[in-house]
This record gives sequence, C-alpha cells and structure tokens, in this order.
Amino acid sequence: MTDELTPMLSQYRAIKREHEDVILLFRLGDFYEMFGEDAKVAAGVLELVLTSREMGKGRRLPMCGIPYHAADRYVARLLAAGHKAAICEQVEDPRKTKRLVRREVIRILTPGTVVEDHLLEERANNYLASVANLDGRWGLAAADSSTGEFMVTEFTGADARSELCDELARLRPSELLAREGEQGADELAQAAGAACTLTTRADSEFLAEAPAEFLKRHFGVGSLRAFGCDEMPAAIETAAAIIAYLKRTHKSGLEQLRGLRTYSRQEFMLVDAASRRNLELLASLRDGSKRNTLLWVLDQTLTPMGARLLRRWITAPLLDRSEIELRLDAVQAFHDDMLLRGRLREQLREIRDLERLVSRAAAATASGRDLAGLRDSLARLPGFAGILRGDGSDTDGPSALQELTSGFDPVSDLCELLTRALEEAPPANVRDGGSIRGGYSPELDELREARMHGKEWIAGLQERERERTGAKSLKVGFNQVFGYYIEVTRPNLHLVPPDYQRRQTTANAERFVTPELKEYEEKILGAEERILELEQRLLAELRSQVAAEAGRVQRAAEVVAQADVLACFAEVAARNRYARPAITDGDEVEIRGGRHPVVELTLRDERFVPNDTRLNCSEDQILIITGPNMAGKSTYLRQVALIALMAQMGSFVPADSATIGVVDRVFTRVGASDDLATGQSTFMVEMTETASILHHATRRSLIVLDEIGRGTSTFDGLSIAWSVAEHIHNAKHLGAKTLFATHYHHLNELAETLPRVKNYRIAVKEKGDQVIFLRQIVPGGTDRSYGIQVARLAGLPSEVLERAKQILWSLEQRDHVGEVNGKLRSPSPALPSADQLSLFGGAPDPIVEELRRMDVDNLTPMEALNRLAELKRRIEEGAARPPTQEEE
Repeated sequence: MTDELTPMLSQYRAIKREHEDVILLFRLGDFYEMFGEDAKVAAGVLELVLTSREMGKGRRLPMCGIPYHAADRYVARLLAAGHKAAICEQVEDPRKTKRLVRREVIRILTPGTVVEDHLLEERANNYLASVANLDGRWGLAAADSSTGEFMVTEFTGADARSELCDELARLRPSELLAREGEQGADELAQAAGAACTLTTRADSEFLAEAPAEFLKRHFGVGSLRAFGCDEMPAAIETAAAIIAYLKRTHKSGLEQLRGLRTYSRQEFMLVDAASRRNLELLASLRDGSKRNTLLWVLDQTLTPMGARLLRRWITAPLLDRSEIELRLDAVQAFHDDMLLRGRLREQLREIRDLERLVSRAAAATASGRDLAGLRDSLARLPGFAGILRGDGSDTDGPSALQELTSGFDPVSDLCELLTRALEEAPPANVRDGGSIRGGYSPELDELREARMHGKEWIAGLQERERERTGAKSLKVGFNQVFGYYIEVTRPNLHLVPPDYQRRQTTANAERFVTPELKEYEEKILGAEERILELEQRLLAELRSQVAAEAGRVQRAAEVVAQADVLACFAEVAARNRYARPAITDGDEVEIRGGRHPVVELTLRDERFVPNDTRLNCSEDQILIITGPNMAGKSTYLRQVALIALMAQMGSFVPADSATIGVVDRVFTRVGASDDLATGQSTFMVEMTETASILHHATRRSLIVLDEIGRGTSTFDGLSIAWSVAEHIHNAKHLGAKTLFATHYHHLNELAETLPRVKNYRIAVKEKGDQVIFLRQIVPGGTDRSYGIQVARLAGLPSEVLERAKQILWSLEQRDHVGEVNGKLRSPSPALPSADQLSLFGGAPDPIVEELRRMDVDNLTPMEALNRLAELKRRIEEGAARPPTQEEE
C-alpha cells in the first residue's frame, strides 16, 4: 500500500509512525490536516465534517482539517478532552524549493506540558506529575513548565501509597506519567482529580539512561546532593522521567527548569483531600467554583504569580513557628501602613506574569509582544524593591519587608537589553514585522533604509511618468501576482513609450513594467523579505538570551509573588477586621469572637454572631456540641478549623483575638455522599474518613467531627459515635483536640466520665412549636433535638408534622437504650428489626389513639378531668408515657 501513496502522504506516514500516541496536525497550506484514526477522533471532538480521499482499490482515507489561524482554540478543545496534539509545520519556504516541502513536528501539546497563555488558567499552576514505585518507595515529581517550578518527594512505610494519593489530590496535576504496567496507576490518576490525563510510557521510552546521570547532565552538575535528593532513587527516577518527557514534547533545552526542590510533607500542616473539600478551601461543595471558598475571601492578589502562590499556601500551611511569625510580621507591616501597602499594590498592578513570560521564551514560543511585556515588568522591579526598602522615606522600611528584598536582583541588564532591542509596542504576530527597534541592528537599519528609499522612488514614479508620457490617467499599482506595475487606460495607450513592457490586460486598461521599475521592485521586495527573516532571527536570539537568564527572573518573580500575597493578607485583614494571631508551641486553640470568613461575607438578612473557643489537651480536649440543625453547629466547627489554618498560613484571622498552638494536621469529617464510582455508600464513605482520622491524628492535630454515625440506624450510629469519642480521649497515640457536633444528646453524658470532655450547645429560644436560633455557643448540653421544628421552618405540610410528633412520642416511649435514673449505660443490643418496624405499621397504639380522639374543647371540665385521670392511671401502670406540659 505504501507504494500507492503520494509523496505527501508518504511523508505524513513517516512522521506519524514516530508520534502514534498523539493526534498529528499536518500543515498543508493554510490548513492543518488530520488523516485516518486521528481524523475520526478529531472530527468527533471538534465537531468537524469528516471527509475522505480515494486511495485506490476502493479504499478511502478519512480526513478533516482546521484553519491554521484558528488552531489555538481547536487544540484547546482537544486537550480539554484528554487528547494530545503534535504540530507538524513546513520548515522551509515552498518558494525556494522544487521538491516536496520538508515538514517536522515542532511541538507536542499535552495537558501537562503547555506553556501557551490561551491554554492555561492564569491564576493556577498546571502541573505535570510523575510517579514510580521502587521496592515499596514511592517517588513523586511535579513540574509546571509554564512557571519553572520543579519539585520531588518520596513516601515510605505502610501508608506510602495513601500519602501519595493525598499529595496528588493536593497538587491536582493535569497529566500523570507512569511506566506501562505500573500497578494502580489508574487509581493514582483518579486520586489526582477528574481532569488528570494518565500517560503511560514503555520502559524503552521512559528513560534511555541511568536517571541520576540524566539529571546531572540536564542540570550541569556533578552531584544531586545540592538538591537534597541524592539518596532518593524513586524521586530521582520520577524527576528524570519528567525532564525526558518535556524534552520530547517541547523540543527545547528547558532552560526554565534549571533547579529542583526536594520537600517533605512533614514541612507543612497536612490537610487531607476530604478536609480540603469539606472546608471548601479552593472549590465550593455546591458547584465546584471558587465563589464562597476561603480562596474567594483571601484572593486580593494583583499578579498571576501571587495568585498561584496563594493557592499553594492555602493547601500547605506552615509548621515552623519562626517562619509563620516572619510572614505575620510582614503582614503586620503592610496592615499598619496603609500608604505603604497602597504604593506597593499600585506597583504590583503593572507587573505581568514574569514566570510564564520567561518560560515561553525558553520554549521558543514568546512573541515580540511577550518580550516587551517582560521588559515592562522588569522595569518595575527597582521601584518595587525600593518601596519595600523604604527608599525616599525618612526611615528604613520595616525589617520584615527588608528581609524580602535582601539580595534582590531586579535583572536590570536584561531589562536594558530588551529596551534597546524592542519597539515600544511590537505586533502580536512576528510575521507582521516591526518588533525590533531602530538602532539595535545596523544590518536591519540598512535594509529598512533601502526599503524606504525604494518606496519613495516608486511613490514619485507616477508623477514622473505622467509628465514623460503625457498620459494623465497613468497610475502605479501593486498586487501579489505581478508585483509593481504601471497602468494606462485604453484611450491613452497611444502615449505608451517603447520601453514599456506589457504584462496584463484588464477591461479598461493595460498594465506595463519597465526595467527600472523591476529593478527597484526587487530591491524593495528583497528588502522586505530579508527584513522579516532578520527580525525573526533577532527575536530568536533575544528569546535565547532571556532563556539564559530564566533562573534570575524566576527568583525575582518569587519575591514579587511573596510580597503580593503578604500585602493581600493585609488588605483582606483591613477590610474584614481580622486580628493577628498569637502562635505558640503549646497545644491550645483559644479564640475570642471567632467568625467564619466566608459565611460572614455572604450573610444578607442577619448579623454574623461571633463565638469563643477554648481547646487544649489537658482540660478541654473534646467539646461535644449539641443543638438543632440550621442553628450553626457546622459553621462553628468549620470556622475553628479555618482560623487555625489561616493562622499557620501567615494570615490574620477573623476573630477579636486568637492564640494557636501549632497544629500538625486538620481533619474534618463533615457531611458525606455516595461514591458511586467505587461503589461506596454514604455510610461507608463516612466510616472510611473516620478510620483515616483515628489512624493518623496525633496529639497536635485538630479534629472536626460533624454527625458521626448518622448514615446507619440510630443505635448503631450512637454506639459508633460514643466509641469514637472515647477512643480519641483515651488512646495514648491520640489525645487530639476535637470538636464533636452531634444530634445524639446522650453523648453529653461522656463529660461525667471522661475528664477532658466538655459539653456545649447552640443556644435557641423556643416559642411554642417555633424555635429561634441564637447562633451562640454556650456551656452545657441539650437533652432534646429540634428536628420537627426545623422541618416546620422548611415548610413541611402540617399533617406531616403532626404525624411526626406522634411517631416521635411513640419512639421515645419505646427507646431500647437502657437508662438508669435518666443516665445512659452501656447500650443494649437493638431489638429485632420487625419490632422497630411495628412502630410504623400493624395495630395502632391505643394511648396515641386516645390522645388523638380527645377533643378537649368539646368536653365539659368534668369529662376532661375523668379522661385525664384514666390516662394517669394507665401511665402509672406503665402503659403510656406522662403527657408533656403542653398536653396537660
């Protein structure tokens, strides 16, 4: 079949064999064409018309195409659907060759390797991750080639895989690399998120040489010791796999990835995937958007670098008290000096995305406009640093801010180079020309001079020829086919001199050229072509020079990002009346007037009610919190966890005051839903999350539990909740500070037997069947629930509410949990389910029916008294419960 192919299709097949795992976009004129299976896939994803061409013997080759100028948006859709695309371009000028134009793949675009702006979310990282398992050691590497961030870590021990999954969930990479046959790779990709594309590579493609040697050659070092990973073989393998994959896709030297950071999860407060979800740190539980999240509250950053750093700080609060205090000192300086903060933020508004601009230069995709944006941003850096140092003021800037700029390099030499080289506002498209400033290249200046003089000569040609020939209608024109020409209308053709050479006849005129005109045309058009080629070469040289300074630009961008986030924290604190927390090495969490940072900003019709919290490991370890639904238990639980997390990020907190002993982990078990993908029920999800907490929490952890046990029967749930609370209190490896919200008011009795358990409740005000939520946490437990009152507020029909009250009375009468003097003892086994179900079926309860039939309004006083006396006698005989005060 190969013999029957045209030269162009033979070329396509040869290139496609080297890129079988991607959709090949093959440049033909003004279109990118796709053939065969690629065409079928692309036509479905991009909603293109699928055509075909005859291949002989009744065979047809499917094909479809997209305009080259619209490729960006089509490629974005392919990537969003989890596909990869190889851009195959013509790499020589068709006008300069008589053979088939040479084509090469210049770039492979995959979800985790893109650096192009239109394919990226500006304010979030785009990670490519790689995993490997070597003898039970799991290595993880993650790189954002659009910013230059590159990091590795390893996981060992019995929980290594679980910790790896949690870290992947935190990083949320767009693409995950793994060896073919890596056990559980699919599950790891699922842990990374629904948007993660799994890419598996055969051993022969994964890495062609020893990983450590490959990395040392890339970084130009003799040892990996300086990176801190020299004794981490699994991490080294994953890092090498990422570099190899990026070199294959980028077709460049990856100058933006010139450093490697080794980190440990033990450096940060660990917030597992369930807790990040429950606390709505980055995404809303309702719709997955940023709105009504902690990020939504805090994100007043002004640069893309700052926005991305803020996301990382939110998911990785610090554990080192001194580092936390350094951040808080800087926030305090910005908070106390509104003028300083305002000046800095004005400067930050003018700084573009330094990280991604320099990465595009390293990837050879930066346009003249991109380089000008980098130039203008670098020009702001000296002023930025001067504000932090206190330049122009009577005193030096705050020491916390001077610390930021210690050794700061504004990369002024690169800024000066770009200023000399680039026009003020270069065009977006390099082929439009006009990017290089006059005076930068003598050769370019000469060509531009020749072009200008040629155009001036041609501009004067029309008047000169009119005078010479006497043809007043004569004019000079230009088109792409014939170039420059002299046009004479038919009535004046008799005036045409002998040196005119006819080139074209139109309806009303003839077009001519002269030897002199052709000579100048060659000068002008030749100059135009050479100018364009030279500008492209000069821009490529500038990109290389920028790429060589990528590390310096990235370090400057890191300082800008930190200052942006710290000033952002101060701005948010000033707007929302946040207070600086006191950070200690103790075990206390003491909050005065604490508020939920999101809820207080979203309330419309009521004022947020602040609450105090006192937690420690010696006296107030477990707080049992009871109260009705909608009263504010869940809000209170979450706000305590969020305040601790914000404090260790280095942010001020929504409270009158707060003292936070450094917390190593925050666990939340709040709400649950079915996990249909893995076949887990609501209760199984709840128990799995609870089990993880009990296995991993320590004395320094903060646990937030909301309604443990509600996914099963009342007695099973109560038993589990009771046992979990006892275990947290009594287990030697635990002793964690815990907020335990529950509807099982029996748990209040734990405070009588466990010394570090305290009871609190949400205060409510009752008015008949109505309940008013006061939103205040007060000492003491409650001995009842308010489900029916809340159901009334929700609008349940009155007949449903009345029937519910009857059933509640019967359930309370038949409570199978043993009580002695009103105190809970060890729970007895539940009666058979048939007995429980009899409450809702079978013969009606005679006492309930008697109360329902008793119409007091239509009875005489004596009749009513007689009825009540009979009911009292039956109660004393144990046949019914006493009537409530309202019934009496």
